[in-house]
Amino acid sequence: MTRGSEVPRGEVVDRVLVAFEGEGAGEGELAFGQRGLWQSIVQSGASTVTYVAKADPGTTVDAVADMLGFMVGRHESLRTRLVLRGSGPPRQQVSAAGEIPLLVVASGADDPAEVAEALSMHWKVVPFVYETEWPVRMAAVVTGGSGGYTVTHVVTVFLHTSIDGFGLAALIADIRARDPETGAPAGPVTALPPLAQAAFEASPAGRRQNEQSMRYLERVLRTAPTQPFGEPRHEGTRRFAMLRYRSRAISMAVHTVAARDRLYESPVLLASFLVGVGRVVGVNPLPTLMMVSNRFRPGYADSVSALIKIVPFVLDIADLSMGEAVARASGKALNAYRNAYYDAYEQDEVVSRVERERGEEFDLSCFYNDRRRRDRVHAGVAAPRAAEIRAALADSELSWKRDAHVPKAKLHLCVEDPPGAVELVLSADERYFSRADLATLVRAIEEAAVQAATDPQAPTGITHRITADAVPR
Repeated sequence: MTRGSEVPRGEVVDRVLVAFEGEGAGEGELAFGQRGLWQSIVQSGASTVTYVAKADPGTTVDAVADMLGFMVGRHESLRTRLVLRGSGPPRQQVSAAGEIPLLVVASGADDPAEVAEALSMHWKVVPFVYETEWPVRMAAVVTGGSGGYTVTHVVTVFLHTSIDGFGLAALIADIRARDPETGAPAGPVTALPPLAQAAFEASPAGRRQNEQSMRYLERVLRTAPTQPFGEPRHEGTRRFAMLRYRSRAISMAVHTVAARDRLYESPVLLASFLVGVGRVVGVNPLPTLMMVSNRFRPGYADSVSALIKIVPFVLDIADLSMGEAVARASGKALNAYRNAYYDAYEQDEVVSRVERERGEEFDLSCFYNDRRRRDRVHAGVAAPRAAEIRAALADSELSWKRDAHVPKAKLHLCVEDPPGAVELVLSADERYFSRADLATLVRAIEEAAVQAATDPQAPTGITHRITADAVPR
């Protein structure tokens, strides 16, 4: 039995070495999704995906160990280590078998949930030992003593080059689909793992896709404002604030527009975001980096891997109605999604070249990330009435979030999907957006969404293209 103080709370009472074995092994270049995330690791020092789950009653350490061995053996990305090189991104090395540690952490007199959360936050920022450590850290938080332990929580932290949020959802679904009696998987793995993704990306078809994406990127950069936010609007040092805004009205509004106009919901929210920023700050057009899951591509839907990419999006919303803004956002967003599959290192080369040719650097610090996973098409589904949508405005909730890992962007919007609502997680550099600005902005986004649903002929309120020099201070 191994004991130690390597965890921030609780005590390590055991370290179980879990054997795994699976199909597929080899070495190759990183796939497109991995290359972009490796860049974020180089820039930030750590990049992880965390998951803390409350264990079912009666869960044993052996059961957690069985789950760990199952998922690492089944999915190549979870038994992939990196081979570092002197310059450029590393290569990936997939092993067919090995052992991975499972930490057993006794909560003692502390709240097990707090012990689990503390370990998750600790592991989240501790860099992986890329060449020797497997990309999965797992711990079973337990209560009890030498007579037997009961697992209360399972903490898992993944290296981001091996999985993203949608890959985590695919992994959870795969684990839950196991036969409850035998533990057998629901079927063979059919999604492309990273080694196969990288092989496609190096093929002529993959190179054509990358070149098409680079042409799209250059077209957008040629027309985008380089400094949309201009100089800081507020005094002080660089600091960040984050709020959560939960709104039933937004959920009902985007449902209504999607059902009426036969659209996906995300462009409705994207248009509402752009209009909200235009109305509150006066920036138009706003170059926005959209997060794209890429799971609509053949063979990628259920891949337990990292596929998310960012792609620039620019839409001039001047002299449009809300309905027109939504329609144009839908069409242009579809083109952006198609071009969000590329080599991040070649992307950097294009950005640098266009900056040199324009004689200006780009401020690409506004992000839009629709992280919802529910079905967002509502054809044939009854939509709420306008009066119901407006009545739901009274239920909206705003709260401020304290998080040491706030995205370090001038403006960053994540869209979440709690039951019956849409939640906007909005963060910003307070030199450009005060807390009062952020509170006003989330309500402006909500108002724009409601207008798109109840009064699509309402104007965006933006009457011309505004340069950074014209933004009010």
